Amino acid sequence: MQLGVIGLGRMGQIVVDRVLDAGHDVVAFDLDAAAVATAADAGARPAEDLNDLTDRLGEGKRIWLMVPAGEAVDATLSELEPHLDAEDVVVDGGNSHFESSVRRAESTDAAYLDCGTSGGPAGAELGFSLMIGGPEWAYEAMTPVFDAIATGPAGHDRMGPSGSGHYVKMVHNGVEYALMQTYGEGFELLANGRYDLDLESVARTWNNGAVIRSWLLELCEEAFREEGNDLGDVADHVAGGSTGTWTVQEALEQEIPVPLIYQALAERFGSRADDGRFARRLANRLRYGFGRHEVQRRGE
Repeated sequence: MQLGVIGLGRMGQIVVDRVLDAGHDVVAFDLDAAAVATAADAGARPAEDLNDLTDRLGEGKRIWLMVPAGEAVDATLSELEPHLDAEDVVVDGGNSHFESSVRRAESTDAAYLDCGTSGGPAGAELGFSLMIGGPEWAYEAMTPVFDAIATGPAGHDRMGPSGSGHYVKMVHNGVEYALMQTYGEGFELLANGRYDLDLESVARTWNNGAVIRSWLLELCEEAFREEGNDLGDVADHVAGGSTGTWTVQEALEQEIPVPLIYQALAERFGSRADDGRFARRLANRLRYGFGRHEVQRRGE
């Protein structure tokens, strides 16, 4: 299969590499010429602009967008639109709001697949978890690419109609907020409780057979190993919040109680004040572990 990839940041480059490794062809474009050169070095065919990319793809275009959610997606679609028809497929692999994805699917001539992507930079080696919404025929047409980008056939599925992929990913992120907060609070109690504990050892022990073992707990172990038992100079500042906010807003609209996700979101907002909470400092470091997001340090 031939795939056009637009947006060659950290995640976009992983998409390119995994698709190439699976034996498919890639035409790649980014506004950053250096990013295009990196993709070309990996074996992709570089495109000079979006017109060049669509010309190279020919009929039955298969295009993967990995650009920032919001205006960048709309701007890219606007430029692509004259070159698209009903036989083409466009995948939005970013963290778009599900209602925006529904709107784009309705206004775009091509089949539009909203693809929630989870796994962070670790997906370079392991593959991603892909939650996909949109027309079934388009999902099936893209299955070889989804197999390559995901952990394999079990790592992706069609969630339902347009919007459902990004909807599931939105709730996934809300759950992620609550899990990070729970680990943070548990380790805060251990750090300030009755015993002088080696928290790296606790995390490692829990990860070997305990009910609460998980990848996030492995990242807790990594954080204590690399930063120290007291997390060193890691600041009490947890960035992010958009997808958690969307999750809470949707829960309010549907009248579904999500107190743990809400409280985890509130803790993120509360971390913007400098009161030095251990739990939030750990959540700050965990975001680096799974997504290589920058760790804010004290004094910065």
